[in-house]
Amino acid sequence: MGSVSEVNFVACQLVALFAAFWFRIYLSPGKTSPLARHTFATIFGIYFVIFCFGWYSAHLFVLVLMCYGILVTASVSNIHRYSFFVAMGYLTICHVSRIYIFHYGILTTDFSGPLMIVTQKITTLAFQVHDGLGRRAEDLSAEQHRLAVKVKPSFLEYLSYLLNFMSVIAGPCNNFKDYIAFIEGRHVHMKLLEVNWKEKGSHSLPEPSPTGAVIHKLCVTGVSLLLFLTLTKTFPVTSLADDWFVHKANFLTRLGYLYVVMQASKPKYYLAWTLADAVNNAAGFGFSGVDQNGNFCWDLLSNLNIWKIETATSFKMYLGNWNIQTATWLKRVCYERVPWYPTVFTFILSALWHGVYPGYYFTFLTGILVTVAARTAERSVSMASCSPALQLSLCAGLEKPQAGPSFLLVPSPFSLQSFFLDSPSGPSSS
Repeated sequence: MGSVSEVNFVACQLVALFAAFWFRIYLSPGKTSPLARHTFATIFGIYFVIFCFGWYSAHLFVLVLMCYGILVTASVSNIHRYSFFVAMGYLTICHVSRIYIFHYGILTTDFSGPLMIVTQKITTLAFQVHDGLGRRAEDLSAEQHRLAVKVKPSFLEYLSYLLNFMSVIAGPCNNFKDYIAFIEGRHVHMKLLEVNWKEKGSHSLPEPSPTGAVIHKLCVTGVSLLLFLTLTKTFPVTSLADDWFVHKANFLTRLGYLYVVMQASKPKYYLAWTLADAVNNAAGFGFSGVDQNGNFCWDLLSNLNIWKIETATSFKMYLGNWNIQTATWLKRVCYERVPWYPTVFTFILSALWHGVYPGYYFTFLTGILVTVAARTAERSVSMASCSPALQLSLCAGLEKPQAGPSFLLVPSPFSLQSFFLDSPSGPSSS
C-alpha cells in the first residue's frame, strides 16, 4: 500500500475498529464502571501510539504530562493561556525538528499527526475549564456555557480524553463533556434531551444503534481506499517538484496538472477521516441527535462532508465541509476570543498548527484575502438585488459573519510554491 508508517496507520485503525465494537458490547456502561472504560481506552491508545511511532511517541506523553501539571497548578484565570502557549510551542518545536533536523518528508505519516490532535484537545479543555471556573456565566456565549467544565478532570480522565484508542491516531478533536458523557453512558440520552425528544410523542428515550452509520462510513472508506491506490498513486503530490513541472511545463499545463493532482490527493484524507469517524461510532461515540426528518444522526465527530465538498459552489462552502473539527477548534479557541482582527489571527493560528512549511503560510495568508473578498462580494450583490429599505439592515447583518470561518488541512504545502516557481506569471523563488 505504501510506506511502513502508512501500513501501521491503517492496521492500527482496523484493530481499533474491532476493539471499538468489543468496547461497546462488552465494556458498555451498563456492564462496567467508568473507571474500567477509562483504563481500557487509555492503555489501548498508548499501545497504538507506541506501536506506530516507537520512541517518538514520548513527545505525546511529555506534552500531556506538562499540560496536566499546568491544569492542576495554574490559576483558572491563566490556565488557558499557559496551556495554549506550551502546547503550541511544543508542537512548533516538533514541527521544526522533524523537518530541519530529522528531514522527514511532507507526506510522511509520523508522530506530528497525533501531536496535532492532542494539542487541539489540550487547548480545547483548557479553555473550557477556564470558562467553567474562571468566568462569569453571563459573560459566556450559549455554546461556551454548554461546554464549560466546572470540575477539573482527574489524571485518568485527562489521559483517557487525550490518548483514548478511538481518536489518538487520527482524531478527531472533541469536547471533554461529550467524551465523559460517552464514557459514563449519558452521551446518547444527553443529545436526545437536547432536541426535546420527549416532545415528539415518545414516553421513553430510544437506544439508537450506530451499526448503520458505521457500515455506511466503511463503504465510503473502501471507495476512498480504492481511489487512493489508483488515482492518488498515479498523480502523486511529489510530482509537483519534478524538473518537468518546475522548469519545462508552461503556465496552462501547470495550472491543469496542479488541479488534477490536488483532486487526486483528496482520497487519502477521505480515507483517514471517515475511518476515524467510523471507529468512534463503532464504540458508541458520535451521536448528534436527530435530523429534520426524525432520523438518528451519528455525525457529531464527522470531519468532512464529501458530497458538499465535491459540489461546493463557493470557497466558503468548500472550506466549511473540509476538516470540520479543526475549523471548529479554531473558532472556539481563537476566532470567538481574540478582540482584534479575528480572521487574520485565526488564519495565522491555522498555519502555525499545520506546520512550518512556507506553503502553509502562503496558502492561509492569501486565504484571508479570499475570505474578505467573498464577504465584500456577498454584501455588494445582496445590496444591489434588494430594495433600498432592506439595504441598511443587510449592510449591518453582513458586516459581521454569521459563523466563524472554516479552515482546511492543506494536502501539500509546497504545491502552490511549485506552481509559481520560476514562472513568468508569478514571483520567483530564491
